[in-house]
Amino acid sequence: MELFFLCGLTLFFLFVSFSLFSLFSSTRKTNGNSQANLPPGRTGLPYIGESLEFLSTGRKGHPEKFIYDRMAKYSSQIFRTSILGEATAVVCGAAGNKFLFSNENKLVSAWWPESVNKIFPSSTQTSSKEESKKMRKLLPNFLKPEALQRYVGMMDTIAQRHFESGWEGHQEVAVFPLAKNYTFWVACKVFLSIEDPEHVAKFADPFNALASGIISIPIDLPGTPFNRAIKASNLIRKELSAIIKQRKIDLAEKKASPTQDILSHMLLTSDENGQYMKELDIADKILGLLIGGHDTASAAITFIVKYLAELPEIYHKVLAEQMEIAKSKAPGELLNWEDIQKMRYSWNVECEVLRLAPPLQGAFREALNEFIYAGFTVPKGWKLYWSANSTHRNPECFPEPEKFDPLRFEGNGPAPYTFVPFGGGPRMCPGKEYARLEILVFMHNIMKRYKWEKLLPDEKIIVDPMPMPAKGLPVRLLPQTTSA
Repeated sequence: MELFFLCGLTLFFLFVSFSLFSLFSSTRKTNGNSQANLPPGRTGLPYIGESLEFLSTGRKGHPEKFIYDRMAKYSSQIFRTSILGEATAVVCGAAGNKFLFSNENKLVSAWWPESVNKIFPSSTQTSSKEESKKMRKLLPNFLKPEALQRYVGMMDTIAQRHFESGWEGHQEVAVFPLAKNYTFWVACKVFLSIEDPEHVAKFADPFNALASGIISIPIDLPGTPFNRAIKASNLIRKELSAIIKQRKIDLAEKKASPTQDILSHMLLTSDENGQYMKELDIADKILGLLIGGHDTASAAITFIVKYLAELPEIYHKVLAEQMEIAKSKAPGELLNWEDIQKMRYSWNVECEVLRLAPPLQGAFREALNEFIYAGFTVPKGWKLYWSANSTHRNPECFPEPEKFDPLRFEGNGPAPYTFVPFGGGPRMCPGKEYARLEILVFMHNIMKRYKWEKLLPDEKIIVDPMPMPAKGLPVRLLPQTTSA
């Protein structure tokens, strides 16, 4: 009891200290900008701001509520808040997206919460935005469509092995954990040339804790999401370091190819000064790729399965398209790039899922200089946040926004800057095409094998930090009766 009381007292004093510090800092900032016409809004509690509400609306399954409540109350274009200890302007709508995406590295630049810098230690030696720039120079050669064509057959092979090991022989499965297994398996193969299921499993378990803690209040106390994420990242980084050391040996002995994957490329590529990346830098970058390469895609796959279970008419249209492709294949023949291009309706379905349940809810920027937007001043150093939901569920951008309608993506598709599941501008997600491939390959393989029914019709959806069914989307599997 005494220990409990002491801990509680300590936390109380920490909170008061942070509050006074934040209040003092906030007063100085406000006085410094006393003449500025700041965006309307409120900053909430000292230090904490509105972070708890920002995070809790997501965990309750309605991340858009935080955005739309304030758009209605303050402004549909921009409002002021405080998130993760930072004064933040939330820019809304297609015009807001266009403004931010078009002014990258002019008025704004990428910004990551302090939690990201602490989970990825190498980024603190420069900055997370500098690390991001380095990654964007490295990735295009591997993630552009021409380079990805060679991965289609490999993804199909992994998908077939995945269904054989995780789905066959089961009448009921939880989709979300299985989808994560599949996308993580693909990521390990593409980035590290690892495909042994047991080796892949060494990484898989800590990634849930890591993903949940990346965007969290950076309080490093036992039991907090941030603390669990740091422990998980250290565990994964240790395993990655062993892989990197072995790859160096294999490259020196010609047992590995310089072009076989991103790891080899990182080890052998120098910067403009002739410097090679350190092992810690490489481990952190691979760690980031593994997170980005499987978490978002696994969430998208899970919601595709969810919506196809709920919408039999859509399911049968996808089935017809995928079975037509299956009928064109010889026994044992793997999918290829041409097959992927035939999956037009399946891709429209995937896009509509990404509109209604975007894995990337939004992202932060930092104001490089003071500027005016929509008549309001955004001070230098303020953080800016754009939200996919400010357009994805906006009836001005998508009529009947709650209706599932893949036809929205026929022809020219949605208006520019309204559909932003992969961001936009110079910071458009470089893995967009990679995600498209692995998701479509998964769709092809599940449609060939199964019909399915949801076991929990009213299962709650939470966002932490990506949308996911609270119970993992359990379904009952039924054999596919339509033959190829």
